[in-house]
Amino acid sequence: FAPWPRPAHRCHHGGMSTPSWSPPPSRSAAHAEGKALRKKVPRRALAELATRNRDALGILRHQNSTRVAELLPLRDERMSASPFAFYRGTAALMADDLGAGPSTDISVASCGDAHVANFGFYASPQRTLVFDLNDFDEGAWAPWEWDLKRLVTSIVIAGQTSGRDDAVTANAARAAVLQYANALSRGGDDTPLARYYQHFDAEGGLTTGDKDSRKVLRRAIAHAEKRTGEQAVRKLTTLQADGRLRFIEQPPTMTHVTPDVESALDASIEQYLVSARSDIQLLLANYALSDTVRRVVGVGSVGTRCYVSVFVDGNGSALLMQIKEAGRSVLSEYGGCAQPAPISDFVGRFGEGARVVALQRILQGVSDPFLGHFRAPTRDYYVRQFRDMKGGIEAETLDDGPFRGYAQACATVLARAHGQSPTAAQVVGYLGSGKVAAEAIVEWSYAYAALSGSDYRAFLDAVSARVDASASDDQAPAAPAPEASAAPTV
Repeated sequence: FAPWPRPAHRCHHGGMSTPSWSPPPSRSAAHAEGKALRKKVPRRALAELATRNRDALGILRHQNSTRVAELLPLRDERMSASPFAFYRGTAALMADDLGAGPSTDISVASCGDAHVANFGFYASPQRTLVFDLNDFDEGAWAPWEWDLKRLVTSIVIAGQTSGRDDAVTANAARAAVLQYANALSRGGDDTPLARYYQHFDAEGGLTTGDKDSRKVLRRAIAHAEKRTGEQAVRKLTTLQADGRLRFIEQPPTMTHVTPDVESALDASIEQYLVSARSDIQLLLANYALSDTVRRVVGVGSVGTRCYVSVFVDGNGSALLMQIKEAGRSVLSEYGGCAQPAPISDFVGRFGEGARVVALQRILQGVSDPFLGHFRAPTRDYYVRQFRDMKGGIEAETLDDGPFRGYAQACATVLARAHGQSPTAAQVVGYLGSGKVAAEAIVEWSYAYAALSGSDYRAFLDAVSARVDASASDDQAPAAPAPEASAAPTV
């Protein structure tokens, strides 16, 4: 995977002449380039919320058109829960709106959905607990400020949803931008190799911050440490008389797949193994597929195809793997972010699942060693472990002090992720101290929170109308059953 266009600083051979060589741009030169960009796109311009002929509900309908129809009412239910839940499920709307406004055009490897609920804990290969970004379905190359605005707006909406004083919410939002600028600048003082190895151990947070924040973190760590694959196997499966592990159905969130779908997924394992690391390929040779279910996950992902498979070894030990559908990133599909040619070529060859895996490996400090991908006839997928000490912190439930601290922690992690891109030093030069940008981005985020709130109310009205229409249909005579149904596809 070539994550960036090939740099120009290479040896150039001219026949028998001495090769010429030029180094990459220095940090100070990149800073100057970023600072000069302020003349073209002033930092205050980051406050401008521009929209095009937007149709918020139309975008959601367009997304639903490719999803499992029977799960769409559940998506409506989860997104209706609160303004923050709705915001979590509307990355496509925000990408569309971000694409309409002014942009620095300094692109970095981006998460695409960096709201506060998409940061959390998981186990490293060394079995320590780390804190990092944990959702990369929308990952792509995009302007750095798009991720930051997604994060800061989530802080604003989470603060408003939890009913806290607006001064507290605004302070946390501003602190997040300043922390991002500071962390990105400090990271730039390290070598690229040092930035690559940097990650955030969850336990490290117990030695910093105030007493209340440490208490929240200690409780979240304890919860994450209990969410192991072994615990999930005990909770979600049952041992059959023939010794086979089978999932316990929990409709509609967990249901068995048809034999055709199970057979197709089983056949795709070989494709996945080709994309996996050699040590994982050998490890999985000890296991056989025992059972597969379709499982509903998340908020915005509801309706996409997601499966969980249980594998067992010869002695009955189990391993849970998640297989998740990967569509186009909203940053490119709705935001209009043109991807560098190497990225487009890569996705064309290996699929959207490969994009998700690649962005996860780039943006996380340490990643699940089981990551891989495969292509089905009509859809792309990526694969990872299921529930390997994964956990998080619900920002809406925090007291004011930990709420601000959590916002800063997320901003630090985002800066580390963006710092992997060669353009990060330009962002540092553009931001400067971060104070001007902080005021602009917080202003934009409050304006977007209001727009999202308006979308939320329209969404609730539309859901209510659908429920009423469905109730009317239930009272009408039933239509004749179709003679046959199409064969299911993965």
